[in-house]
Amino acid sequence: MANESRPCPCDIGDRFDYGGRGQEVQVEHIKAYVCKPPAGTDKAVIVIHDIFGWQLPNTRYMADMLAANGYIAICPDFFVGQEAWKPSNDWATFDEWLKTRNAGKIDKEVDVILKYLSEQCGAKKIGVIGFCWGGAAVQHLMLKNPHLKTGVSLYGVIRFFEDRSSLLHPTFFIFAEKDDHIPLEQVTLLEQKLKQNCEVDYKVKIYPGQTHGFVHRKREDINPQDKPYIEEGRKDMINWLNKYL
Repeated sequence: MANESRPCPCDIGDRFDYGGRGQEVQVEHIKAYVCKPPAGTDKAVIVIHDIFGWQLPNTRYMADMLAANGYIAICPDFFVGQEAWKPSNDWATFDEWLKTRNAGKIDKEVDVILKYLSEQCGAKKIGVIGFCWGGAAVQHLMLKNPHLKTGVSLYGVIRFFEDRSSLLHPTFFIFAEKDDHIPLEQVTLLEQKLKQNCEVDYKVKIYPGQTHGFVHRKREDINPQDKPYIEEGRKDMINWLNKYL
């Protein structure tokens, strides 16, 4: 990974003042944050957090945004009680920490959440979005879970699943041009493999001048020139979900 001292800057520009509009629930063995839209709907989106976990204000803000756009949004704790990464942690220990949190081993939890959404929330069409670690998890689910309709992977770490590209469902990949952790050559390679092997709709988009984590950070407060791209990324995400859910 580039920049070993800071493997993931998703926490820059946190909305620490953001409390969230939803509520925390217990779903079998998993805690989750749920936000529902004002009007009833049978469409839901599972939000997969980054390394900073399910309680990160930025991620809850994105779940609330999905609810405001008409979706039941649920952000489960995919670390299942294990501690999320903290910016104050020693980045030298990051790889060890990551070994116990595999983005490809969330299937049991996803099945529990799908059941909850179907039985408790009346959801019939369910999609998934994810950021960074969660973006890689989205790619994993799009490769194997038949019950999801679509996915949006936001700066998902390509190297986790770079050898597999036969997606089952339409998938939108959002990347940042200046991402220290996902080199553009990896994105190009992903596109080539998708072109060769993918039989469903997909899209790969690179946002100019942006860095890792841009869509779910409040970076418009730090760099006003980023604001149009942050807004474009969020709008593109919603439009993709609207198209396939």
